[in-house]
Amino acid sequence: MIKQDPNRIQANKRTVLNAARKQFATKAAEGEYTHRLNFYKDAPKGDITLEQFEQWAIDRLRVLAELEACQFRNKTSAETATHMKPLLDKYLPLSASTSGSTTLQAERQKDHYSHFILRLAFSSTEDLRRRFTRVESSLFRIRFQADDVRERQSFVEGLNLDWETVSDDERRELGEELRAAGGGYPKRIEEESFFKVDWERVTELVESRRVLLKSGKAYVPGREQLSMVVAEFTSRLEKALEATSRALPRLDEDDRLTPILNHLSQNFTTPDAQYSSSSNSVPGADISARNIDSLSSSFPLCMQHLHRSLRRDAHLKHYGRLQYTLFLKGIGLNLEECLVFWRSGFSKITDDQFNKEYRYNVRHVYGDVGGDGNRRGGGYSPFSCQRILTDHPPGSGEAHGCPYRHFSVENLTSLLQAVGIRDQSVLQGVKEDKEKTKYHLACNRVFDYVHKQEIKKVKDDGTWTSSQLETLVHPNEYFKRSYLLKNLGKAEKNESEDIKMEG
Repeated sequence: MIKQDPNRIQANKRTVLNAARKQFATKAAEGEYTHRLNFYKDAPKGDITLEQFEQWAIDRLRVLAELEACQFRNKTSAETATHMKPLLDKYLPLSASTSGSTTLQAERQKDHYSHFILRLAFSSTEDLRRRFTRVESSLFRIRFQADDVRERQSFVEGLNLDWETVSDDERRELGEELRAAGGGYPKRIEEESFFKVDWERVTELVESRRVLLKSGKAYVPGREQLSMVVAEFTSRLEKALEATSRALPRLDEDDRLTPILNHLSQNFTTPDAQYSSSSNSVPGADISARNIDSLSSSFPLCMQHLHRSLRRDAHLKHYGRLQYTLFLKGIGLNLEECLVFWRSGFSKITDDQFNKEYRYNVRHVYGDVGGDGNRRGGGYSPFSCQRILTDHPPGSGEAHGCPYRHFSVENLTSLLQAVGIRDQSVLQGVKEDKEKTKYHLACNRVFDYVHKQEIKKVKDDGTWTSSQLETLVHPNEYFKRSYLLKNLGKAEKNESEDIKMEG
């Protein structure tokens, strides 16, 4: 990792990062990137400027964040590859060796360095390591599939993977079982080569029942090479991140790098999960305290549950208040109206108690009080679905969180029926989505059912594009789209407005 240098030069006297004390920069000199693909086995060791360090990391983070958004939207591999191509061409291009590109080595250097920079930034916690591994593996898969056949095979051969080739005798002996595992393919077992590996290395193939399992080994047909290589990439990266995590406390980091690395890790959210206050305008909507009850019919289930709990109990606990206040802020409720809303909602307490215990927190969320950073930043941003799903699971007596994840099937069904969802096919679909942990799909299933007539109309009329009807991944996006669909006539003059939340 990073070596200790007894002759350390003060940070403010250097113009480039010292190669003896950092982990980034390639072992290979200029011109030694043989392949387009990279398993990132060797850490880079050359010099780059601080500007390159930061910009290259940011460019790669843009790509990885968008990849995570595609996964969250449940896009297929083909859809993801198509969606990602222009972003990869812009931020992280990688030309083929046969392209004759004059920037080929520079592209591969940037790819190599940026991976290791982000590896440092995202190795500190288990959640960051898991997410980084998942999106880096997806990126490698896209590149592997798009690579020239000859270049790809040359790269794989150079990895020297310890895959045991199944002998002709064993292949004939297990012919029927191998053919059955392959769904009847190949017709002639001699036409396919097979490799034998520990089953843990190809869990994707095991889960989809595409391989024969025998004595702890998976018999993988040659046509499944992609899954085998990606599984190997993932396994190696997981181990490397663990090693980096253990080394982090001992690293003698350049004083200028730590804030950059912290900033990168703290901003690893999907573009769809970030809410822009400039996009909160809802045409024709009167967003005021007195109208929240009527507007709540367009809220996602998580916010409907918070609203119903507030009206029932005249109180919400801390995380419930925070989640709901940020949502209301996001739909356009201003601070004064929000204070009116909460004061009327907490109807069982006195004005003095409300002012002492709750008023400041609402103002802090809006950036009206607090430190300079909080005021300049306008307070907190509304929570995305991703954050609601993963942060602070609700305990006893708490109403925050995502009902599709945190409710039992029985309680979820009861809540859906209480808000008017009684179609048995929809309820069954939601139950199946929940069992598969596809919570965002369950939410979108309910949205599509509630707005099926309006969605059909805008599709038939061609007034909304497919991108305006993509999978919802933010509660505020849910509200905005729901309100516009339910009030199509009122918003005709705003038809050209992009209803998708800004990323």
